[in-house]
Amino acid sequence: MTRSPFGRLGGRASSVQWASLIGLSVVLVVMAEMAHLPAALLLGPMVAAIVIGVAEGTIRVSPYPFIAAQAVIGCMIGHSVPLSIFAELMHDWPIFLTGVTTVIAASSLIGWLLTRWRFLPGTTAIWGTSPGASTAMILMSESYGADIRLVALMQYLRIVCVVVVATLVATLWTANSGRPTTTIVWFPPIVWGSFLGTLAFIAACAIISTRVRVPGGQFLFPLFGGMLLQEAGLLNITLPPWLLALSYAVVGWSIGLRFNRAILIHAFRALPSIFAFTFVLIAVCGGVAGVLVFAAGIDPLTAYLATSPGGVDSIAIIAVTSNADLQFVMAMQTARMLVVLLTSTAIARFLIKRSGVVPAPPR
Repeated sequence: MTRSPFGRLGGRASSVQWASLIGLSVVLVVMAEMAHLPAALLLGPMVAAIVIGVAEGTIRVSPYPFIAAQAVIGCMIGHSVPLSIFAELMHDWPIFLTGVTTVIAASSLIGWLLTRWRFLPGTTAIWGTSPGASTAMILMSESYGADIRLVALMQYLRIVCVVVVATLVATLWTANSGRPTTTIVWFPPIVWGSFLGTLAFIAACAIISTRVRVPGGQFLFPLFGGMLLQEAGLLNITLPPWLLALSYAVVGWSIGLRFNRAILIHAFRALPSIFAFTFVLIAVCGGVAGVLVFAAGIDPLTAYLATSPGGVDSIAIIAVTSNADLQFVMAMQTARMLVVLLTSTAIARFLIKRSGVVPAPPR
């Protein structure tokens, strides 16, 4: 394994590890911003966290800040996407149906092939290639004979690869689009009544998501709830840039710190196959995006982000910081996530029966 420039952090105090993580995150964010990369505030902390994790860091993002950060991002999307998105879904249902089913079919085929050819143990590949709802897939996979560590690696490695590739695509497209560079005012004047109401709403959604076990609820509740309340004039969503930046960083850290040396060593032999099929899936989704561009007249960046295979919060960050049609991207991503949540178990059982693998009995 490649040695981390930070050495081994496992024996260092948590304060030292957090200082290293924050310092490296700031450096990488500044470098990414200088390179005009979309989602620099997500990508920098995520890469920094991967470095710390591989260096045997022991710090982790508590579930509560991660839930709160996802709720903030969901609220941000709810503010940016009007309720008319559902009318768009109904009006353009052939486009959304094609995009959603094609991506799910492609990921299912790849998972079945990896399982059939015994690249990975048990039913790991079937759950690891599911294009969305990664946390729910990881939690359910162990009950069906999968190696939960490898499923987690596949899911989060795919998210990292998707974020990196989507960021590069957005960078190239934005650079060639003539879009003017905007200056962010990090600490604008705040209407405190609206801001405190927004924070109360976010906190309520976060608490409800921990009580009501709906996969992705910490993101979906504030997204749809924010849309409804804003449309009804009951809530003026106010999210200053510094709060969004902090939320992006928490999401990036939470994803990156899930990687560690033990997981990578455990999966070392499977990594080439995981990488290869991850990029095959990304390429297939890119092909689907190409079909949407030529058949439906959707701009390439919007089509690419809409069909990228997860995760919805990361893609949302890239879409909102680039030149994409946020409404279309979120409609496609949210529709696919909901379909995955509703059908994942049935699809997994179907593929398992036809893979020749005998899974462990559900626990």
